[in-house]
Amino acid sequence: MDATGGEELDMEVMKPLIDEQNSDVSDEERENNFLPVEKHYQLDSEEGITFIQTLTHLLKGNIGTGLLGLPLAIKNAGIVVGPVSLVLIGIISIHCMHILVRCSHCLCQRLKKSSLGYSDTVCYAMEVGPLTALQKRSSWGRYIVDFFLVITQLGFCSVYVVFLAENVKQVHEGFLEDKTASINVTVTNNSSEKRSTDLRIYMLCFLPFMILLVFIRDLKSLSFLSLLANLSMAVSLVIIYQYIVRDIADPRKLPPMVGWKKYPLFFGTAVFAFEGIGVVLPLENRMKDTTRFPLALNIGMGIVMTLYISLATLGYLRFGDDIKGSITLNLPQDQWLYQSVKILYSFGIFVTYSIQFYVPAEILIPAATSRVEQKWKLPCELVVRALLVCSTCAVAVLIPRLDLVISLVGAVSSSTLALILPPLVEILTFYKENLRLWTILKDVFIAVFGVVGFLTGTYVTIEEIIYPASTVLANTTESISAVLNATDLVVGLK
Repeated sequence: MDATGGEELDMEVMKPLIDEQNSDVSDEERENNFLPVEKHYQLDSEEGITFIQTLTHLLKGNIGTGLLGLPLAIKNAGIVVGPVSLVLIGIISIHCMHILVRCSHCLCQRLKKSSLGYSDTVCYAMEVGPLTALQKRSSWGRYIVDFFLVITQLGFCSVYVVFLAENVKQVHEGFLEDKTASINVTVTNNSSEKRSTDLRIYMLCFLPFMILLVFIRDLKSLSFLSLLANLSMAVSLVIIYQYIVRDIADPRKLPPMVGWKKYPLFFGTAVFAFEGIGVVLPLENRMKDTTRFPLALNIGMGIVMTLYISLATLGYLRFGDDIKGSITLNLPQDQWLYQSVKILYSFGIFVTYSIQFYVPAEILIPAATSRVEQKWKLPCELVVRALLVCSTCAVAVLIPRLDLVISLVGAVSSSTLALILPPLVEILTFYKENLRLWTILKDVFIAVFGVVGFLTGTYVTIEEIIYPASTVLANTTESISAVLNATDLVVGLK
């Protein structure tokens, strides 16, 4: 495979669900304007990717901002419960990926299809399932998956907006402090207070640039930028690791388990990080030797789990209760090596924004422009793209906390795609083959686990958004101070 082809594959896995190949779409499906996104990633039978390429794409499709938020997730669970839970959620997520691949293979054989995507797999599983009500409404499965794909990908984009704003804000304020420090220490303190700009202003500053970025409709034009983004993020992770391993605290000083009130926040962040199930079937469909895909999946996700658990645990041990929504925000602001990490990773995330945005755009834009005259299609598409970007920025402005946005997206959509749907699809697909009781119980347990995580994670995150604990604590402290001052005044008068 030549270099150009390699760059295109790099772009496709970061999307992570899109390809413009469309070899297996029926006439009936062509007439439907609301095409499932998976229709876009059928692989030409003459092409394919190697084992190493598949492994690389699995790594790139699973590593993003969720990784940087995992140390705070460990804080929400405890230094013992957190890593153990992360391992368990990782094992369950990988098992669900294998379930989805196995169900897709079975349905392809039954229906004489060359390959199926996620939404098609769910749709056909409902069609061949035992319940008549589901068979009649099998197309709902496709729409459900597409709906949660849109929510997930736009949620990723909102996370990216908050991440960019927080990291650039730190770099900017660090630069201002260094500049004023050379003049006068006193001026530095006053200047830093006056020049502390609201985080939302940074988000709005990024908005026009993100709109212009998503106006690039052909993502192959971003191949070179994507390569640079991957390299910058890899270098950033190396620098982060070398910093956090320098001074590791005694684990006995940290709580082994935190109250269950915070655990749903951990769940949302952990599932958000492991939500790479969307890239599984596209990569399996592209692989030259599909029989080796389970091995590639196990090795790739094993590396991902090792990276997640090590960075999450070491990050929490290094910074303790001071850990922030992204570990990059804990890096020193007075050393340009670590400021450069924020710049490099922010560049990578900025480029990745347009790639993650491509998925909801491919689902929603055809529906929005289907009844528009041909001469107005392009302007209409650009307006829709701009409005979608504005919607992601609006969510970031309304919830300007990186940890809460990650937890909410993970609890709502990632848990549905990664934990709830795959076991249910397995039951529907293989019910005629005399499923063993333990398989049914296992699938039901995973689905219930996902539903409980969905409900509790969503509830706790929304509650934290509406009634943030830090605000409540601040108000309580102010009230206590006011009472003490009043008491001192009364004593003085006496």
